[in-house]
Amino acid sequence: MPFGTTSRKRRKVSASVFALLLASLVLGLGGCSAGRVAPADARSDAKGEAGPADCRKLRCIALTFDAGPGKDTPRLLDVLKEEKVPATFFLLGRKHVDRYPDVVRRIAAEGHEVANHTWTHRILTGLEPGEIREELSRTQDEIARLTGRKPTLMRPPQGRTDDTVAEISRELGLAQVLWSVTAKDYSTTDSALIRQRTLDGAERDGIILLHDIYDGTVPAVPGIIDELKKRGYTFVTVPQLLAPAKAEPGTVYRP
Repeated sequence: MPFGTTSRKRRKVSASVFALLLASLVLGLGGCSAGRVAPADARSDAKGEAGPADCRKLRCIALTFDAGPGKDTPRLLDVLKEEKVPATFFLLGRKHVDRYPDVVRRIAAEGHEVANHTWTHRILTGLEPGEIREELSRTQDEIARLTGRKPTLMRPPQGRTDDTVAEISRELGLAQVLWSVTAKDYSTTDSALIRQRTLDGAERDGIILLHDIYDGTVPAVPGIIDELKKRGYTFVTVPQLLAPAKAEPGTVYRP
């Protein structure tokens, strides 16, 4: 076989291997072939008024809390109310929404964004389409029963999503929201460490992932808020971060 033919075949094999590795990396980051949109890109294509906080001009950041509500959520809501900070709560159905209905109502009544984090926190990419739909729609229905409004945002457990999850989310009117920084508060009760990890990753248009169900998290929130205010950040909900654009169902939003 001519030398040139062998070289071309090797180049083709190398390119194929590279493509597979790249695909694996994307999937490992929780990805799917559905488009991902950064908040700034969403805003750049939108026209109109952004509301009280125009993130086209301000240094905005969004606090988000997953897998609640829990026993410490009322204390967190007290802090947010005192600091006049809105947040986005991705609520978990079983043993949370159904256990703390009054807290769900309070989250909504105090102006925070109520969002969907599935019913039982199963990894959606490992489920059949009907199971994915059940995980999301059951939480949608229960939140709507309690607050009078179905969520428009959801966060897939562990950030794992794919084309099937995106399509079902689209059917249910849910945009997908990932994050830019996590304090990994599920792995520590050290509030000082949670605070520092959060502040180290904070940036404009950031989406901070915390959990209001772990013991070290809520005590860390006042210090996080104080420092980020000193740095000139404006706290917003995820819809406010995207405004004047509106979250498109099925689309993955990630800074």
